This record gives sequence, C-alpha cells and structure tokens, in this order.
Amino acid sequence: MSKPIAAINRYKADLREFGFLLFEQFRIEGLLGQAPFEGWGADECQSALTECYRWAREVAGPLNASGDLQGCTLEGGKVTTPTGFKQAWQSLYQSGWKQLAVDTEHGGTGAPRSLVVLVEELLSGANVAFGMYSGLAFGAGEVIASFGTSEQKALYCSRMFDGRWGGTMCLTEPQAGSDVGSAKTTATRNADGSYLIRGTKIFISGGDHDLAENIIHLVLARVDGAPTGTKGLTLFIVPKIRSDASGALGAPNDVEVANIEHKMGINGSATCLLNFGDQGTCIGWPVGGEAKLNQGMPQMFKLMNSARIAVGIQGLSVASSAFLNALAFAKERKQGASMAHWKDPTAPRVPIIEHADVRRMLLDMKSRVEGIRALAVKLAHHTDCASALRGKDETKAAYHQGQVDLLVPLVKAYGSDQGFRVCETAIQTFGGVGYTKDFPVEQYCRDAKIFSIYEGTNHIQAMDLVGRKLGQAGGQNLQAFLADVATFVKANAADATLGAAVKTLSGAQEAVGSSAMRLLMWFQSGKVALVPLHANGFLEMMAVTAVGWMLLEGAAIAQVKRKDVPEGHKDAAFYDGKVAAALYYARNVLPSVEHAAKLMAEEDRTALDIATEAFATV
Repeated sequence: MSKPIAAINRYKADLREFGFLLFEQFRIEGLLGQAPFEGWGADECQSALTECYRWAREVAGPLNASGDLQGCTLEGGKVTTPTGFKQAWQSLYQSGWKQLAVDTEHGGTGAPRSLVVLVEELLSGANVAFGMYSGLAFGAGEVIASFGTSEQKALYCSRMFDGRWGGTMCLTEPQAGSDVGSAKTTATRNADGSYLIRGTKIFISGGDHDLAENIIHLVLARVDGAPTGTKGLTLFIVPKIRSDASGALGAPNDVEVANIEHKMGINGSATCLLNFGDQGTCIGWPVGGEAKLNQGMPQMFKLMNSARIAVGIQGLSVASSAFLNALAFAKERKQGASMAHWKDPTAPRVPIIEHADVRRMLLDMKSRVEGIRALAVKLAHHTDCASALRGKDETKAAYHQGQVDLLVPLVKAYGSDQGFRVCETAIQTFGGVGYTKDFPVEQYCRDAKIFSIYEGTNHIQAMDLVGRKLGQAGGQNLQAFLADVATFVKANAADATLGAAVKTLSGAQEAVGSSAMRLLMWFQSGKVALVPLHANGFLEMMAVTAVGWMLLEGAAIAQVKRKDVPEGHKDAAFYDGKVAAALYYARNVLPSVEHAAKLMAEEDRTALDIATEAFATV
C-alpha cells in the first residue's frame, strides 16, 4: 500500500491529566475489583490508556490529515473510505478498544465508563472522522442489546460489537430536519411479521462504507395507521444486506446510497442520503418485535444519549489536541522581544509563550479543556456508581442516574460549543500559519463545527434540559446537583488560595437555582415563549457552573497533593497548573453566570417582537 497523503501523526494527549481524574479526583479504585468491574484494577486502567494512546498515535492519527484531504467517494452506489481506513478498522477491533465498554455477555470486557470515556477521547482526538464509524456501530448495537428480542441479540450484537458489521441511526428526513415527529418513512407489515420499509433519510453518518461486510441501519418509520408525531414511530432493524439466522449474508436489501454530502469537515466520514425501498423490497424488523411498535423514540433515546455524550467527547478531544499543539508551537516559535525590553530593537527574539496574550490564550484553552474533561468523567463516574449500586442501594443508584440524565445535555452542548471555540483560539495562537493546512488546527476547527449541530442541535439540548431534565424526579435531580455544589463551597470557602474563587462559585450556584425557578414561573404564568428564547443561556450558565466546580475541586485536591511533591519534580508543575486553571476560569469565566441570570430576569423579548420584515430589506 502506498503511503497516505500527509501520513504524519499530529495528535497529542496528556495522560498525566487522565490519571489525575481517574485516581485522584474521582478515585475510581473504590469501584474496581468488584461487580460489575471485577476484572479491572488500577494497573489495567493505566495500561489501557497508555496502549490506546500509542495505538491512536501510530494507527489512527497518521490517517487524520490524509483522510481529510482524500475524503470519501461514491461510485456505483458504494462508498469507498480514505486510504488506510479499512486496515485501521481491522486493527481497532483486533486491539480490542471498541470492546472495552461492551458487556461481557456480548464478548466485551465491561470496563468502567470512567475509563471508556477517556479511551474514546483518545480515539476521537486522533481521527474524529474515522472514529465515528465504530462509534455508531457500538451505539446501534447497544440499542439492540437493550431492547431487541433474544433472536435479534444473537444475530446482531456480537457482529456489531466485534467490527464484522457496522451500524447507523436513521432519523432525519429532508422535509423534517430536527422535527423527527414529521417523519414520512413508512412500514407496511408482511405476512411473516417483517415490514416493507419505504422512505428517505438524510445526513446519515456512516450510511455506507467499505470497512465492514454489512451495515445495520436503525430506521425510524411509521407503521400504517400509527398515531401522528413521535408517538407513532417504530424503530426498525434494516440491514444493508439480508442474512439468515446464522449470519450468513444473502441478497442486498434495497437500501440505496443516493448521495454523499460534501462538507467543510469530517471529510473522512461518509455522510449519506439513503433511499429505503425504491424497488419495493426493503425489509425491516421492529426492534424488540411487534410488542414494541410505536416505541421507537424511547428506544432511540438509548442511542441518542450515548451519542450525545460521545459528541461532547468529540468536541473535547479535538480541542485538547488543538490546545496541546498550540502549546508546543508557542514554546518553539520565536517572535518579538520580551515586554521587559520592548523598546530595545536589538533585544533577542523570544518564544511567543513569553508574550502575555499568548499565555492568556493558552491558559484559557487549558482551563476549558480540563474542566470539560472533568465534567465528562464526572458524568461517567455517576454511571459507574449507578451500575455498582443497582440491586444494593436503589436510592443512591437513582441519585447517580439522575445526575447522569441532568449532565448529558451539558456535556454535549458545552463540550461541542467550547470545542469549536478552543480550536478557534488555537488558530489564533499559531497566528497566520494556523490558518494553513501545514498545521493541524485548521482541520480541528473545521471538524469541530459539526458537533454543535448533529445528534440534536445544541438548542435541542437546551430545551431537553429546561423542558424535561430540570423537572425530572420532581426537581430532585437539580436540587441534588445544587446541593453537591453547595457542599463543596462550604468545605472550601475559607481556603487561603481558592476562597475567593469558591465564593464566585457560590454566587453562580445560587444564580442557577434562581434562574431555574424563573423558568418554572415562565412555564406557569403564560410567558412560555421566553423559555426557548433563554434556554441556551441557561444551559451555558449551568455548564459553566459545573465546569467551574470541577476545576476548583481538582485544584483543592492538587493543593493537598502538591505539599508532598519536592520542588523540581514534574508533578509540582502539574499540580500548580491545576490550581492556575481553576483560578483563571473562576476569575474570567465563572462570573458570567450571575450576569446571565440578571439578563434572564430582564425578560428581554426583542428577538420575539421584531417584525420579520425588520430583519433586513432584502
């Protein structure tokens, strides 16, 4: 095989930061070695991160730039992925990275989600377009594992989890967009209990490719006579190629790739327009059998929640590598004199990391990246705790699951929004060369823009938060979140270094609580139109508060650890960096929460009241 275009790895990660989160901040060793993680210990977790990082740099990373340049092609109704992707797919599954999170009953290792979320960051950060194919296969397989019949699980799960078969989720249609309830794809029952599927789906990531021998599409369709809206949608298993019960492949299943999108980023990921049943021979089976008709949306949310967390991780992953690449460049690039000698034209040129604004940008990126990562691991740790407590302490398990539900829209929306903005800042740090393809950050920025759009736009995440999640369990999940922040505030308010920052966090926590009550008032007092107008702002308020909390919690731990580290040891600088990132975020970002709460209280309706004709005269 010829060497791929620009086959050079540019991916960077800081595994010391990963270890800090797992074993110092969240202390997952308390869950290891016992059900359901009896096969995992601290050494196994560390080894997995080290080896996965090596794999990401040696296999997936070198294909990132070349895959972006080459893109995918569609010929004769079949998609060809970039050079090297097929070999990387085989290596990915042979190495076992996608089987970490798979339950042992389906051939996986059942690893803690706290570890898996960091492994997924490594895989996504090295090559986000390539990583999407396996991520979707895993997500679709999880849905079948959760809701499928025993026969469906036996046929599909192991093959989708080990890479033999791929998977997709097919929701969006041309006329509907994010309005999934307006879907027109139909399902007509056959005498044998299968259904004829007919319709068109757009923006289907991994809708076709040459990596696996078959692709299993999960398709939302409406059975004849079903109710309108989302309540009448059923989720169908629709394979690209039909198979018998043993998995032996047979005839094509009348699934046509009509087009692949030409995008600004993630060019190595095939985004397809799929036509189902143009020849009248596309067959599908309801996930879970006919007893699960009209249950498509609840089933799909299993996949959507996993996908939304994954998208937040995608945003984090490219932002982290963009930051670390910018940091390396800033240490090497010499330009200008030190401010101490700014009037001396003969003064030596210094690395740009010595310039104040570059240091500001680097610390800004560091704080956002590390805070979002901590929040993602926090969510995953809640998932692990819920799994460990089920059947033992249902009250505590419910608390942890409630926090997972509450944090999903924050991780997806804030992780994806900030991922793009960190990449933008990284370009600025590089200066003019950052805008060129000679350096990786311009691709990171292009790839990152999609994250705030797909798997539910970030406004959908905000409406999910304010319309569903805040009221879950009678509001107890939100109250528990606010109480957890308050507990941290009380324990650390008198800290000599962090005390003022903790006070700012306290103000943010109170602002989130009062703003949540304001949203409830709007729902109940006829001002419901204000809710979607301010939902995005509220989500960001809550996310900034959560990230500020995670950073300050990490800083408090780092301060204690720092006392036992001798000067000159690399951990001394590491722990000092944790404190600096937390203080920067608390002083420069966290105050925005109280300001945003004041803006909400003003109930500005300008965007609602402006006449459509007043936006422009064209």
